[in-house]
Amino acid sequence: MIYSTQTSFQPKAEIQLMQEKKLQDLILYVTNYSPFYKKLFAQNNINPNCIKTLKDLNKLPTTCKEDLQKNNYDFLCVPKNKIIEYSSTSGTLGSPVTIALTENDLNRLAYNEYASFTTANGSAEDVYQLMLTLDRQFMAGMAYYSGIRKMGAGIIRLGPGVPSLQWDTILRLQPSAIVAVPSFIVKLIQYANEHNIDVNKTSVKKAICIGENIRNNDFSLNILGKKITDAWHLQLFSTYASTEMQTAFTECTKFNGGHMQPELIILEMLDENNQQVPSGQAGEVTITTLGVEGMPLLRYKTGDICNYYEEPCSCGRTSIRLSPIVGRKKQMIKYKGTTLYPPALFDILNEMDTVVDYVAEVYSNEMNTDEVLIYILPINISDETNRKIRANLQARLRVSPHIKYINKEEIQKMQMPETGRKIIKFIDNRKN
Repeated sequence: MIYSTQTSFQPKAEIQLMQEKKLQDLILYVTNYSPFYKKLFAQNNINPNCIKTLKDLNKLPTTCKEDLQKNNYDFLCVPKNKIIEYSSTSGTLGSPVTIALTENDLNRLAYNEYASFTTANGSAEDVYQLMLTLDRQFMAGMAYYSGIRKMGAGIIRLGPGVPSLQWDTILRLQPSAIVAVPSFIVKLIQYANEHNIDVNKTSVKKAICIGENIRNNDFSLNILGKKITDAWHLQLFSTYASTEMQTAFTECTKFNGGHMQPELIILEMLDENNQQVPSGQAGEVTITTLGVEGMPLLRYKTGDICNYYEEPCSCGRTSIRLSPIVGRKKQMIKYKGTTLYPPALFDILNEMDTVVDYVAEVYSNEMNTDEVLIYILPINISDETNRKIRANLQARLRVSPHIKYINKEEIQKMQMPETGRKIIKFIDNRKN
């Protein structure tokens, strides 16, 4: 299948026609090859021939993570001998889901990241240092590697963690860009300050930020983003993706949201009643994959809540743009009458100069209501520091979460367990 990075610049009417043709192909494909969708269509008396336009999508029921967890291999549309790669979700919101990819899917994934990196001001002249895992069935690491290769840029596969090794490699191999979790970039800055490394005299000029928000909903840098750029004058590019969608939304140099790649995905933003919300409002990211051969998805609700924008970007792209994640539906916390999403809590903690690092845990009490415990690595252990932290949380949250102070080694074990592949900042131990 041939793709073009110019698709996002086409008039909206042309994009819609292209997507509708791909949607018709997808409906025919899953009708013939997907055990799950064959059954779903039969149970809901759906005539696949009636799904012709984007508006016709609302004739179909939505699917969600639980469907994939319960019926994982019923989504598979190819014989097992066509599967080249098995990736899996991280299991943040329940048991992991396996996503099987064919050779065509791997090529599509490489194109996706090629388009993403070029959107984020990347070129064949760049050298990227990958500060993330490329093993443990982690699709993102493989995708970044494949996309950078397709772009023709240089790659340094270093893996996550170990600031000393990251800096040794930066100083030795002179990468122009890094791909990393934003909170780890803060740790790189701290290490550099402690070891007399002038970050702004190094070769690194931009960062692709994964896994954490670096912007507010108005696209200004949030506290975490400012912590980075105040010290290190980098271009920060935000990207949003999931294993299931096999596609990324990535910022351009105008920094006004993550651009959809319309040749790879159809996006709906749905409310609680599965109705499309107006542009600019928050809804649940709901996707239909285009061009996926192994495990295509129709109207898959990701659980992520974002705002979206339809007006063209000043970069010239006409494709839909997504805001940073407001929160995940299943991670919403209801604590003492206050509704809270983890990203908002993280912003508060990132802003506090008395907090070096943290992990937030939510669990059910004996009344089966939410309790919040924050594990904090403080700047020092003192009554004054404790008072400031508690007072700040009370003032900002209007409630007082439980706090436990831990040391550097303890928080590192919590954030990066031996079997983990991402930095963990939120632990959900609530009863189902």
